[in-house]
Amino acid sequence: MNARSVLAFATLTTAAFGTWYLTSTLSRPEIVETVSDRSSSGFYVRDARFLGTDVDGSLLYEIESEFAEQQPNKEIELRDVRITYTTDADVPWTITADEATLSSLQGVLQLRGHVIASSDEGFAEQVTEIRSPILEIDPNSYRAETESRVQLRIGSRSLTGTGMLALLQENRLELKSNVSGKFVP
Repeated sequence: MNARSVLAFATLTTAAFGTWYLTSTLSRPEIVETVSDRSSSGFYVRDARFLGTDVDGSLLYEIESEFAEQQPNKEIELRDVRITYTTDADVPWTITADEATLSSLQGVLQLRGHVIASSDEGFAEQVTEIRSPILEIDPNSYRAETESRVQLRIGSRSLTGTGMLALLQENRLELKSNVSGKFVP
C-alpha cells in the first residue's frame, strides 16, 4: 500500500463516518398519517327527498329539501324544506320553511325561519295559513306545535297568539295564549 492509497482510504473512511454522524443527529420529519372515520362524517345531498310511510309501507308524506347534510350527532340539517302529505293520508296541508333539523331518533322536524303551513281545505273548509318563526312537527302523527308567536288566517279572518298545537289530520288547532283577532263579516 502506498501513501496515495492510504490517503484515499482515510478520506473515504472520514467521509463515511461524517455522513453517518450527520444523518443520525439531524431530525427526520415525522410522517403523520391521518385516519378519518368516514362512518361518523355523515352525508350531504342536493335536492333530497325523504319519504314517510305507514306500517303497510304506503306513502304518507314527502319531505323535499334543496340541501340535506347529516351532522356528527346523526341529525339531518335541511335547507328550503317542503313537507306534503299524500291524498291517502287525508291531510290537506303543505308546510314550508327556510331550515329544519330532522331528529333521526324521534323522526321529529324542528322547522325554522318563515315557517308556513297552508291548506286549501284547512279549518272551516276555507283557505287556511299558519305562520310562525319556529314549528316542531311530527309528520307521522300529523302533530305540529310551537311556543313562538303564531299568525293564523282562515279565509278573511286573522288570529295571532303565542304558542299553538295543531292536529292536522283532525283539523284541530289550539292557540295557547295572548290570542287576539280580526274578523270581517
